Amino acid sequence: MPHQIPTFIHDPEAVLDYGFDFTTWLQAGETITAAVWTLPTVGIGAVTKSLVHPESITDGKCVVWLQGGVDDQNYLAVCHITTSAGRQDDRSLILRVKHR
Repeated sequence: MPHQIPTFIHDPEAVLDYGFDFTTWLQAGETITAAVWTLPTVGIGAVTKSLVHPESITDGKCVVWLQGGVDDQNYLAVCHITTSAGRQDDRSLILRVKHR
C-alpha cells in the first residue's frame, strides 16, 4: 500500500512550524546531523529554509517555519536528513493553502 503524504491546511497569512519526528526511525545513539528543506521556488516561503534546531539534533525532530502561499494552491515541502550513522532519508508534506 502506498504511503500517504500528510496534508495540512495553511492560511496564506499564517507563519507556522511544520516538521517530522524521526525518533522512532533513528537507531540507539544516532542523531540528526543535518536537515535541509526543499520548498517550491514561488508561492510559499520559509522563514528559515534550511535548519537544524539544537533540539532537532538531540530529540530527532526536523522543523521548518513556513509563511505565505496562494489561496487554493498545494505546495510540496520535503525534509532531507543526514544522521550521525551516515544514513539519509526524506519526508514530505503537502500544504493546502486556504483562507480561514
